[in-house]
Amino acid sequence: MRALVFEEFGGPLTVREVADPTPGPDGVVVTVGATGVCRSDWHAWSGHDPDVVLPHVPGHEFAGTVAAVGDRVRGWAVGDRVTAPFVCACGTCPPCREGAGQVCLRQTQPGFTHWGSFAEHVALDAADVNLVALPEELTTTTAAALGCRYATAFRAVTGVGRAAPGEWVLVLGCGGVGLSAVQVAVAVGARVVAVDPSPGARELAVAMGAEHALPSAEGVTELTAGGVHVGLDCLGSPATCEASVRALRPRGRHVQVGLLPPAQGRAQVPMELVVARELAVLGSHGMAAADYPAMLSMIAAGRLRPQDLVTRELSLDQAAEALVAVGRTPGIAVVTSF
Repeated sequence: MRALVFEEFGGPLTVREVADPTPGPDGVVVTVGATGVCRSDWHAWSGHDPDVVLPHVPGHEFAGTVAAVGDRVRGWAVGDRVTAPFVCACGTCPPCREGAGQVCLRQTQPGFTHWGSFAEHVALDAADVNLVALPEELTTTTAAALGCRYATAFRAVTGVGRAAPGEWVLVLGCGGVGLSAVQVAVAVGARVVAVDPSPGARELAVAMGAEHALPSAEGVTELTAGGVHVGLDCLGSPATCEASVRALRPRGRHVQVGLLPPAQGRAQVPMELVVARELAVLGSHGMAAADYPAMLSMIAAGRLRPQDLVTRELSLDQAAEALVAVGRTPGIAVVTSF
């Protein structure tokens, strides 16, 4: 198969022929119809993830068709249209038994623990636990964003941040996950302040329903008459993490969505404010496959429109340039031809 490969962290990304994957006994191989270009892929290429072993094929946000099935798989067949969360759960460890597969103790992640979806085919483990059937009306291109950015934003806003109608939600960083968070927060009736230094990103945030779109978080407390109820750091930087916590009103909830690898510096969380204001500091790590139906039902009803976030369709040969430059062009880029 053709795949995008790198052999050193931060080094050249080249498209070349590599061996086809084979399914494990409880896994499948999926023919990739589309795969998103995500900041997490940039982190993998940059060497920020200790799971990545060289040479490596990145990519973790995809949709496609089942091409091969392991002997122990019972719920899926060749030809099924599917996506999967970027965290593939084992289904048997304590968190999985509690319904929290997104923090599985034995998780695998395509594009991190093994080769990913910047390729014609990708292998997945524990298919009966992790695959999600795609509704006929959902295009493969749109569905490619659901495995990471959109599902991650959905759970961060609704499940972890518990944003409620009328509450103020601050979204710091309006890349793919941030714009998704804006759209989801607006859909549940929250009032959104979006922050991003890019005018193009701010313009998209307003198009997604944000009431205010600012180049920095300065003045958010005054703008929201005392601070926001929920702050989401969707970029993942020490500065945006701290800004989110400082913008919270008493008993507000900070949700860390963007990755904060130690290589980029440790966040300075103002714990004196956490104590004095009784703030909640929370992490959000994707969304388990079992939790997808609620999101899919809102998409089917037209309350959520992930397709509005896809601004570019690329070929696999264009993926390297897009990955290196991730975050510089607003919206979600999706590889749709291989």
